[in-house]
Amino acid sequence: MVIARVGLDIAKNVFQVHAVASDHRIVVRRQLRRQQVLPFFADLPRCVIGIEACPGAHHWGRQLAALGHEVRLMPPQYVKPYVKRQKNDSADAEAICEAVDRPTMRFVPIKTEDQQSILMLHRTRELLVRQKGMLINALRAQLHEFGIIAAQGRTGLGELVRLVLDTESQCIPELAREAMSMLIAQLKEIVRRLRILETRIVEQHRSNEVSRRLQTIPGVGPIIASAVAVTVTQPRAFRNGRQFAAWLGLVPRQSSTGGKERLGGITKWGDAYIRKLLVVASCSLIRYARTREPQASWLMRLLGRRPAKVAAVAMANKTARIIWAVLVEERPFRKDAAATMG
Repeated sequence: MVIARVGLDIAKNVFQVHAVASDHRIVVRRQLRRQQVLPFFADLPRCVIGIEACPGAHHWGRQLAALGHEVRLMPPQYVKPYVKRQKNDSADAEAICEAVDRPTMRFVPIKTEDQQSILMLHRTRELLVRQKGMLINALRAQLHEFGIIAAQGRTGLGELVRLVLDTESQCIPELAREAMSMLIAQLKEIVRRLRILETRIVEQHRSNEVSRRLQTIPGVGPIIASAVAVTVTQPRAFRNGRQFAAWLGLVPRQSSTGGKERLGGITKWGDAYIRKLLVVASCSLIRYARTREPQASWLMRLLGRRPAKVAAVAMANKTARIIWAVLVEERPFRKDAAATMG
């Protein structure tokens, strides 16, 4: 019997296969070791293979597509409703096989190795930024133990670093100075590596036409533009800008029933990294707007009736919609068009 579609539950070493024919009868239900996966699918006629979008999914998607199969990646949260009763590898593979055939299912485009490599630069940078924050907080907390504090920001941090490295100062015990000097050395090394990573990201940004086009949007710099360009490879998969903003988790969470609409905070679904970048960029736009934007502008009118954090999320939502429009229309941002949107 010819196999119509396959649900493949991937893992590090043990893979589960659930295959059905065109009449939905189960044809194959078995486990495969990692080295058995490609030979197994190489012997199968062309079919549809469903995989959950998880670590390693894009690699296996490229490998199986090279064998002539049609590979469809799906978000795990969209597959979960099809799991029957208790969760195990066999049930997961069956749920994947069922979900991949649904007409309303949404699929994740398979990324190339170059796209994954650029995203790896972003993930490494994000990890180093978190470690940098941890080191700064640890240094400030340890100095606070001796009654030494400083203002927030680079200026205050610089004063603390100079104080710790000043061996003639008597306000810090020598053992404590030795411990905090290690934190400062680690902090300097992380800052150096961050500069290297950001230089590489900017180089990739400048070589990507889509990324350069996105940078024409206010509040979108090389970091955001590069991340969006390699993550959102099929913008037309979203019907409109609002759906794209919803995918990023920048729309209110609904709990509506009986014709009564109840809206809460944002959903925080989708790509958390891009969402965070957009919100942080919006905070910068707000600081700029308070000193230079006219009071009649969209953002200043919003700040007049909403808190700054709420306005930042609203601005991030608007920026996401503009990003979608620039991606779909394949042309740079036009300020006059944005004015009509505001």
